[in-house]
Amino acid sequence: MATISIVLILLLAVVASGFLARMIPYAIPLPLLQVALGAVIAFATNTRVELDPEIFFVLFLPPLLFLDGWRIPKIGLFRDISTILELSLGLVIFTVVGMGFLIHWMIPAMPLAVAFALAAVISPTDPVAVSAIASKTPIPKRLMHILEGESLLNDASGLVCLRFAVAAAVTGTFSLADASLTFLYLAIGGISVGVILTIIVTRVKMWVARHFGEESGTQILISLLIPFGAYIIAEHLHCSGILAAVAAGITMSYAEATGQALAATRVRRNVVWDTVQFAANGIIFVILGEQLPGIAEEAAHIVKETGHHEAWWLGVYVVAIVTGLLAMRFVWVWVSFRITMFRKKQQPPAYMMRIVAASSVAGIKGAITLAGILTLPLVLNDGTPLPARDLAIFLAAGVIILSIMIASFALPRLLNGLEISPDAIHEAEEDFARVSAAHAAIKAIELAQHDMAEGRPDADLYVDVSARVMELYRHRLDTHMEEDERAREEFRKINEIEQAMRLIALKAERDEIFRLGRSRKIEDDVMRKLVREIDILEGQYSS
Repeated sequence: MATISIVLILLLAVVASGFLARMIPYAIPLPLLQVALGAVIAFATNTRVELDPEIFFVLFLPPLLFLDGWRIPKIGLFRDISTILELSLGLVIFTVVGMGFLIHWMIPAMPLAVAFALAAVISPTDPVAVSAIASKTPIPKRLMHILEGESLLNDASGLVCLRFAVAAAVTGTFSLADASLTFLYLAIGGISVGVILTIIVTRVKMWVARHFGEESGTQILISLLIPFGAYIIAEHLHCSGILAAVAAGITMSYAEATGQALAATRVRRNVVWDTVQFAANGIIFVILGEQLPGIAEEAAHIVKETGHHEAWWLGVYVVAIVTGLLAMRFVWVWVSFRITMFRKKQQPPAYMMRIVAASSVAGIKGAITLAGILTLPLVLNDGTPLPARDLAIFLAAGVIILSIMIASFALPRLLNGLEISPDAIHEAEEDFARVSAAHAAIKAIELAQHDMAEGRPDADLYVDVSARVMELYRHRLDTHMEEDERAREEFRKINEIEQAMRLIALKAERDEIFRLGRSRKIEDDVMRKLVREIDILEGQYSS
């Protein structure tokens, strides 16, 4: 019962954080609120969550990474793949080496291998925290896509570096050749497991649905189980479970692009996954806050490890580490940006330094850092305690909190008022898709009109209704075929106004249906059916 009570308390804290984020007039990031609530729970209940890092990884990381891989725009991912690889591989190695030596130099009591382990876990970026902080000052789409792609891959590279650093700390030996081969096996094996498992599951699922019908609940449950299956199988084969979950999500997006699933399944599945994402992300940060008081209790012992007598030195170390991370990330992003501009023979834009600075502070630390640092072993091979383990945990927790605070303060100011020209390619693709869809709709209506009206006494009704629907699509085609850009811009404005009017009308419809249901003028099942239809339409016009 105690475990169940703790889980329920954590979930209630996540719910409360959602309310508080909207009620508090100041733009406090949701992750910080959740960390604060976790600390309040620890002080109020005097309980501690016994956090098993392996269970933590299995429960929380696979579904979140799977969902990120599923929803990340693939065109943007592969368009900027070189930049993403530079950040997720090159920057991670650069950070681990540079910060490892810096930490060991600042704190000689921390062995070099442990310093490298700490540097490895503070290298990955947390896209969830970035999204939460940027909710009121949106990050430019392309930059956000790069950060998302980076976070999908640098989680794996950071944890692989952690594994090597821990092995070196425990055994006292390290081989670069063995590490390189192990890295290739972990990466290739993990990606292969994720891709193969998802292809098999989705094809079997489609075959069953095609021959025996589709049940939405089963389809949703299968999508929830795939990331766990990919992660567990990959780890059993000693591959990267994180890359397996990411690869499974990316493969799932291609499988779902066939449109085999029912519309109702897609709508319900999105709702379920949004809930899972909100709950899992929230619990991660609440747990971090709940762990902080216990970590702080070790401060007296930790201060002695550093060779000082004042606790404020721990804060100095955290600030120094975060400053080093920001500086190294800034240098790497700036050089990468300049090389990209030189390769494309383009002049850097006027806002380049603001984008570089925003990219630097957006390297927020989160769940991977927390879970990774807790996997540090308690003892060495000879049975002696791992030196500076508590100190590494404390510093990692401090880096997480401070990085979130800096980003929450700096990102809105760096990005506020930043005007970046819209993506012309994206607009052209959207126009092309609308025209193609309109042609397909007109052709389908013409065929359906002929089949449905043939031999019927009320065939004129089908002709009239079909003509009315096709006229909407022909108007869209006429506008998009217009060469005058002003006419196209006017049409986009008309679409925006129409969308706003439709949303107002749908809200009025829903309010009236609820009123009829409350007054018992319609049955509950009729009310739910009509409200669900309106909700789906509202989601279409709100997207």
